[in-house]
Amino acid sequence: MAACQVCFRHCSLSEGDIGFCGARTVRDGKVIAYNYGKVSGLALDPIEKKPLNNFFPGSYILSVGSFGCNLRCPFCQNNDISWSEEARIFAEDAKMVSPEELVETALDTRAQGNIGIAFTYNEPLVGYEFVLDTAKLAKERDLKTVLVSNGTAELSVLAEIVPYIDAMNIDLKGFTDEYYDRLLGGSRKQAMDFIAEAVKHCHVELTTLIIPGENDGEEEMREMSAWIHGLEVANGKNIPLHISRFFPRFKMTDRNATDVRKVYRLAEVAREELEIVYTGNC
Repeated sequence: MAACQVCFRHCSLSEGDIGFCGARTVRDGKVIAYNYGKVSGLALDPIEKKPLNNFFPGSYILSVGSFGCNLRCPFCQNNDISWSEEARIFAEDAKMVSPEELVETALDTRAQGNIGIAFTYNEPLVGYEFVLDTAKLAKERDLKTVLVSNGTAELSVLAEIVPYIDAMNIDLKGFTDEYYDRLLGGSRKQAMDFIAEAVKHCHVELTTLIIPGENDGEEEMREMSAWIHGLEVANGKNIPLHISRFFPRFKMTDRNATDVRKVYRLAEVAREELEIVYTGNC
């Protein structure tokens, strides 16, 4: 048996087993990224779509996704590649893209305003080895590397990759342990520890999707924004917060989209502590 050390789950795996995330396995007694180089999506996006509004605004970035995720959000927008049976089938047939090939593709789109590569769509940290190998090459070619993540990873993983990461958008999905445990199957503490460390090393913006009846309380937002402000003071930098509107999808079609007035009100609450607050999907 071998224990995966990427996130709080520490999956104990036998040879050939697949971890909870669907993206890690054991080969020759060693835990490796089963999804290494297996690309499920590639698109040239405005940087603001990540969303990163305060990192080279107006530029474009090559977005790349693989498959696998270590959370189980019932409102997932990319469940088909994150944790579906289709993702496992895709894994068997996908052609591997090397870090060198991905960097060359990014360089080919520089004339279209591309500044680098964003690892997104699924959870990139469950295959952090591919992120690391690609980001090292990208830095050599003066390309930026962006991570769009749920922040559910050990600090040892962050320590490996962060010297090569220029910016992150990290989901802070809510601010209670109950929400993370019951709805997402995650660890709020691990996400918060990851964010607190990442802010020390690169540009970080945060996103919170507001789910009606779940994480939409004003007091919760007040506590969250106060915590973020504490990080700002400690690190001498602003941390933009994106407060985003939920739409019914996947396994969460039992409620309406978030009331736009609620999103705007929570943004007002967040601005009691934070200078830079955006509203999304409104």
